[in-house]
Amino acid sequence: MKCYVVGLGPGAFSQMTPRAVQAIEESDVLAGYTVYVDLIKDHFPGKEVLSTPMKREVERCKLAVERAAAGSTVAMVCSGDAGVYGMAGLIYEVAQDYPPIEIEVIPGITAASAGAAVLGAPLIHDFAVISLSDLLTPWQRIEQRLALAAEGDFVICLYNPASKKRSDYLQKACDIV
Repeated sequence: MKCYVVGLGPGAFSQMTPRAVQAIEESDVLAGYTVYVDLIKDHFPGKEVLSTPMKREVERCKLAVERAAAGSTVAMVCSGDAGVYGMAGLIYEVAQDYPPIEIEVIPGITAASAGAAVLGAPLIHDFAVISLSDLLTPWQRIEQRLALAAEGDFVICLYNPASKKRSDYLQKACDIV
């Protein structure tokens, strides 16, 4: 009756933390977005796999929590850090509608940290992390956050810079900054 929410890091198996590997090894069930599960499932043979495609996050969390409530140990995986645009918050939210389960969040290396390492050391002072996705946050609020972060002279890490529907959002963000 446990659900680990595991941040896989920036993509390569070698960049997963030892604790993330241990949590998945301790789990009976590996759950997550299909692409992320496919990246790691060969490293964890014998696990039952529950996966859903993009935009099915709530369904994915319900499947994971239901399995944990039924007695399995589940590893819900996500990219980066489970608490930074990851699945941790949604697992806690969904779990409120089920019998109590133990939830443990396993942090991972964020895209901001991984990207900063490639660039050198751009995050050695204050910085802001802003998602350009308007699925849960209105674009007007995102524009305000960008303007205020720029005014505050923060290094700004942008997540979800574009999609088919939002092909011009990165340019809009750059124009605001």
